[in-house]
Amino acid sequence: MSAQPEHTPIPSYAPSPGAPAELLAQLRADRRAPQWVPAFEREWTAALEESRRTFSLAGLYEVVQDWQGRLAHAPAVDAFVASGYDDGETIDMAELRGRRR
Repeated sequence: MSAQPEHTPIPSYAPSPGAPAELLAQLRADRRAPQWVPAFEREWTAALEESRRTFSLAGLYEVVQDWQGRLAHAPAVDAFVASGYDDGETIDMAELRGRRR
């Protein structure tokens, strides 16, 4: 018999208590704020409701970590899009699937 809890363990990443507020301030300062702030707030609200239901902070941690990643990678995405990438040689997935049959 084990004395370990039967619930899902908390991820190794645990943001600071102020991380959500700091993240929201960073999102509001970004040029993508009109799209990103409402999306973050929806995800945060859903994770908060799940946390209340399950007594787990894992969902809240995941939302913070995902949005921190989006903010961190936004400059690289902007640079890629601004580079004038050529996606003209892409293949339609439906066409590709048809070739394999």
